[in-house]
Amino acid sequence: MGSPVGPGGPGGRGGPGSPVKPPSPGSAPGGGRPAGLAASAPTTSQDGSHDTRGSLSEPLLTTTSSRKGGKQSGNARTPRKAHLVLRRVEPWSAMKFSFVVSLVCFVILFVAVAVLYGVLSAVGVFDSIVGTVNQLTNPDGKATNAIDASAWFDPVRILGFTALVGAINVVLITALATLGAVIYNLASDVVGGVEVTFSEAE
Repeated sequence: MGSPVGPGGPGGRGGPGSPVKPPSPGSAPGGGRPAGLAASAPTTSQDGSHDTRGSLSEPLLTTTSSRKGGKQSGNARTPRKAHLVLRRVEPWSAMKFSFVVSLVCFVILFVAVAVLYGVLSAVGVFDSIVGTVNQLTNPDGKATNAIDASAWFDPVRILGFTALVGAINVVLITALATLGAVIYNLASDVVGGVEVTFSEAE
């Protein structure tokens, strides 16, 4: 009969001849969870549901607070600056822009003169001026070559002069702006243009 193999025999567990299995890298001594996650285990409530709240929520809170702190520190950075040089101004673009601006100014001028004329005429300023001029130039009313001051304040004449002045301003402003762009381009080829520094808003 063969003798039974004891715990310390060649075929038994833990014997001198049996290989020893090394522990896994993520396991703690004793076959449990890692040290960072072994602080709390899921518990079972009275209704049979598992409560998994434990130490895993603490790293999440720490990560969230660190992200918020990173955003706040990122908003406090200094604004960037860009140093640029204006080399060329396109004459065609300058002409279009100046024409539109001068046309808008012409409309504003015409409307302002029309409104002002209406207000002064309603108050009676023009009638007072005409009466004063007639008294000074023709006190007895018998002079044939007296000055007709009422023709000075004719609305057609005033608005016509306003339109003429506005049209001349449109032509002059457009031409001068285009000529200024050409002169700037010629000067920029010599001196290198105008240096401009841009900065981000804080």
